[in-house]
This record gives sequence, C-alpha cells and structure tokens, in this order.
Amino acid sequence: MRVYIKFLILLFLKNLFFVTLVMLSLVFILNTLSELEFFSEYSVDLYFPIYISLLNSPSLLFEMFPFIFLISTQLFFISLFNNNEVEIFKYTGLKNTSILKIIGILSFFIGIFLIIFFYNFSSSLKNYYLKIKSNYQTDGKYLAVITNNGLWIKDIIDEKITIINASKIDENYLINTFITEFTPNYEVIKNIKSNKIDITTNEWIIFDAKIYEKNSSREVSTFKKISNFDYNKIKNLFSNLSSLSLKNLFELRHNYKLLNYSTTEVDVQINKIISYPFYLMLMTVFSAIIMFSTKKFKSYSLKIALGLFSSVIIYYTFNFFNVMGNTERVSVIMSVWTPVAILLLINFFMLKEINAK
Repeated sequence: MRVYIKFLILLFLKNLFFVTLVMLSLVFILNTLSELEFFSEYSVDLYFPIYISLLNSPSLLFEMFPFIFLISTQLFFISLFNNNEVEIFKYTGLKNTSILKIIGILSFFIGIFLIIFFYNFSSSLKNYYLKIKSNYQTDGKYLAVITNNGLWIKDIIDEKITIINASKIDENYLINTFITEFTPNYEVIKNIKSNKIDITTNEWIIFDAKIYEKNSSREVSTFKKISNFDYNKIKNLFSNLSSLSLKNLFELRHNYKLLNYSTTEVDVQINKIISYPFYLMLMTVFSAIIMFSTKKFKSYSLKIALGLFSSVIIYYTFNFFNVMGNTERVSVIMSVWTPVAILLLINFFMLKEINAK
C-alpha cells in the first residue's frame, strides 16, 4: 500500500473513531436521562436505567452513522487544510478526486462491516432491551408473535387468559382462528373456532363460531368478544424492526407471507440495510465536496454548520421516501433507492470541477 493511501486511511479512521465516540457518549447520556424519567415511577436500582440505556445506545448510534460520517469527513479535511497537505498532494500529482475515491471506497467497506457485524450486534441488544422494558409497561402482560404457524396472541380480560391463533390476516379480519380461554391457573374454560373475526376495534365480532364448552358444542352465527387488541395495535406491534437481525428479518418476512400479512415494512427495512454502505459512501463524498467547495471560507464553524444543515435536509428526504414506502404510496424499491439516486446525482454534478478547487 502506498504511503499516502495509508496516511489518508489512518487519518480518516482516526476522525471517524473520535466522532463516533463523542456521538455514542451523547446518545448514552440523553438515553439515560430518558430512561431515568421513565423509571421514576418504579422502584428500581439506580444502575438499572443506565444498564438498559447501554443496551439501547448501539441501535440509536447505528441510525446516526450517516451524520457521523459527514462530520468525520469534515474534520478529516479540516486537518488536511490546516497542514496544507491537500496542496502538497496536488504537487505530487494526487488529484482531489483521488482523495475522494480513497475515503469513499473506505466508507463503503466500513458500511458493509457495520451491517454485517455492528447492526446484528445492536439489534440483538435492542431486542433484549425491548423485552426487559416491556415488563414495566402497562401492556407487558399481553403478547403477540408471528411464527410459521400463524399469528399467536396472549390476552388477559377479566382475569381470564386467552390464547388466540389465526392462520392468516385479511385486511382487518383474522382468518381460520382458534381461541382458548383459561382460568388464571390455566384450566380450560372453553374453545372457540371461527373462520372469520373482525378485529377493527377492541370489540371483536366473531362470525360463524363453534363453541366447545363442558364436553358440549354449539354454533353461534355472530357474537362479540372484548380484547386488548385491535387491528392497528396488532399491526404496530411488529413495527420496531431495528430489534431484528438480517436473518430474523428474512424469517419474519417469510412468516408474514404465510400469514398473508403485508411485508412492505420488512422489505423497506431490508432494502435500507442493503443500501446503507452506498448511503455512507455518498454522504462521505458529499461532505468532501462541501469542504472543497467552501475551501475559501475562513470559518470552519460555518463549513460544519452548512454540512449539518445539508445532512438534515438529506435525512428528511430519506425519511419522507421511507414513509411513502411503508404506507405503500410508492414501491419499496423507489422509497429506498430514489433518495440514494438523488444524492448520487447531486454528487455527480458537484464533482465536475472538484480538481480545480
């Protein structure tokens, strides 16, 4: 490896490590304050909010890496400008585009490392964090999961434990459903079998039900059953996809398809992860272009402020398209890859005269 390439890589990694450490500290402090407020009503040890904040911080940090790469790139170039090293590189025949290529490719491979190792690590911690915290939430005793055998719900109403299993979801209806009611000691009270249940509200409407109770059975055309769940609540239960590793996401997608449940949100999340290295690379190049374009500005604070302002616009653009994808206003591919393509085009047009700067 050439000396200048090694120098640029080490300098970039040094700044990236520094900014990541600062951001992680900020995330941890803010998250700890939030957890302290949440647990103020519970009798827990002081270390406990700090502990679960540690579990949640890596996942929050992962979402911030595009900003981290942008700021790291700015600090990287500030260091080069202060020491006139960019001019020295020019005299030796190293173009500005060559510097961009080195740090851009480096960012891309760091992005691959992050989604293979860091994302799976942070999602595991996030999953554990959610499990712990659910025990302190008002609906922690309720449960809903999706498996190869369909949707499973555990509900508690009037001290009766209800286990519901549905093979499919068709819009706001549960299809091919079997319900078992238990006493608090898990003694069977009755079983209900129905091909169709309307779960639009918490007052479920059960159609063509067959009820098995006390060694006898009877058929009822329609009747209502109160539940802590409705369609929207069930839908939102599986929205925290950041707690799932890539493997878990593909498994969930498979189970969703078996259940006839929309895979849109899962597809968006998978595509976001796949596009992540490209996103980081383009943010690095974009930041570098800003630094070259504002090279004559004496105030580094102004340069960083301009970069952060631009990154906020980019963030909301990406977020807007993701929301459009999750709500199925646009296709999954368009929702994830359109903002990436826009950022690519912006970089391409801004790169034209970068060597002259």
